[in-house]
Amino acid sequence: MLQIGAHTFNNPFILAPLAGYTDLPFRLICKEFGAGYTVSEMISCHGLVYQQDNTLRMLKSVRAERPVAFQLFGAEPDIMAEAAEIMAALEPEIIDINMGCPVRKVTKKGAGAALMATPKIAEEIIEKVVRRVTVPVTVKFRSGKDTANITAVEFAKMAEGAGAAAVTVHARTWAQGFSGHIDPMVIKAVTNNISLPVIGNGDVQSLAAGRQLMEDTGCHGVMIGRAALGNPWVFSENGRPDDYRKIVEGARRHLCLMQEHLPADRVIGYVKSQISRYFKGLKGATGFRKKIFAAPDSAAILQLLSEYTITP
Repeated sequence: MLQIGAHTFNNPFILAPLAGYTDLPFRLICKEFGAGYTVSEMISCHGLVYQQDNTLRMLKSVRAERPVAFQLFGAEPDIMAEAAEIMAALEPEIIDINMGCPVRKVTKKGAGAALMATPKIAEEIIEKVVRRVTVPVTVKFRSGKDTANITAVEFAKMAEGAGAAAVTVHARTWAQGFSGHIDPMVIKAVTNNISLPVIGNGDVQSLAAGRQLMEDTGCHGVMIGRAALGNPWVFSENGRPDDYRKIVEGARRHLCLMQEHLPADRVIGYVKSQISRYFKGLKGATGFRKKIFAAPDSAAILQLLSEYTITP
């Protein structure tokens, strides 16, 4: 059981925020397959404050996906607080602050993982956001800048003091990006040194691996990110099915959610990126993915799915 603010989650396995992927359809299908709650793509504080259409579209939500967390990123405390207030008006269960993204276009502006190198600014952001909203505020960050600067414990203590309701530790460094392996002992050290709920993140490929991470580190929940791409069954007890027909059913369900919730002019790009991932490892997958990428529209992809078969 995971407790964040007034919210209790019986399922401690959470869909992590993934830029370009954790849109409403993907969050919905992961919720349907068992995610305790889901987290949006990271949303720009400037985009919210300046009411940019593309940013506002990222906040689309429906009751069926609840509970949901919206993730906010930026490096200016006052603008972050103002953006959080706009976000809170949509009544997410949680607002999460991104302090872990290692991508250069984010860090060069002082946001994401770069905030681990400027903890005073990070602290001011958390304090001002917490004061501005009534929903629980969580913070997602990394082990530290690099292996010579593992500062997760100090950063977590700062977040706790600034009013965070929980923290998520992606146990890679900023320098690692998405390469190499996590260090679970960083998550354990954070768990042992603060009283907040701690969510572990990184390298988890199944519920069994997530439970093992919780047992090894004492963390209270686990975020699963890249392992969920094309595989929402990662949140289900039995994992990805062996029967390819069930995989096709999952891909078709995801496609239908995209058609329902995404703007028509954006559906095809998202479909090709997301649906092709469902077929990884299946017989003839390479050729089938080529057909998906060559399809002119989502209706053609739906037809391809109906024709997909694997002969013994």
